[in-house]
Amino acid sequence: MSGMTNRTVVLLGLCGAAALTALPRHVRAQDTLPVGFGSLKREDIVFSFSTGQLQIQILPLDESVTRLLAPDTYASLTQLIKQQQADIDDQAQRAGIRNPTLVMVTFFGMVSQARFTPEDINLTSRGRLFRPLGIVPLSPQWAGQQLDAREQVTAIYLFDAGIAWGEPLTASYEGMNNDSWSKTIQKLNTERARVMSRASAKAPAR
Repeated sequence: MSGMTNRTVVLLGLCGAAALTALPRHVRAQDTLPVGFGSLKREDIVFSFSTGQLQIQILPLDESVTRLLAPDTYASLTQLIKQQQADIDDQAQRAGIRNPTLVMVTFFGMVSQARFTPEDINLTSRGRLFRPLGIVPLSPQWAGQQLDAREQVTAIYLFDAGIAWGEPLTASYEGMNNDSWSKTIQKLNTERARVMSRASAKAPAR
């Protein structure tokens, strides 16, 4: 846990998210990006690709990215992590990692009886391959590893620390690569500057 008190969170600009009395445990102490001034939508920070049978969406849950989301979206994701914290901690302990990088992964079925392999989601950042070290399913159908058309399942993935969300990276699944994150970085940088400006002027995003 970052150890921030409610008063500190308020000073960082928590707007429209009064339910957040504490930040997730994976918040980095050096991350000073204020909360409550973002305006991005969830789809702005998702990168996805299709296998023909599946569509896969990858959503970073790192604070350096999620704090750029609109306050209600940030609050929703933060609350989700809080609700799953015990399972996240258990998976992290099993994997021997103290500060895991969290990522939300969603599989959408595009055809009937579409099979998916959860462990095949990998990320490559700064030339290093990151494999999932733990998975916390959020959908009861996850264990079946099979989807009907238009059915979806979601889980929180735990990766080792070191993924640089501010730099180009590649996601892969069963030999397919996706490097569209590089197109998102400029959007994140622009929004980060706007967040700092809004925080300085104490003006929430509209």
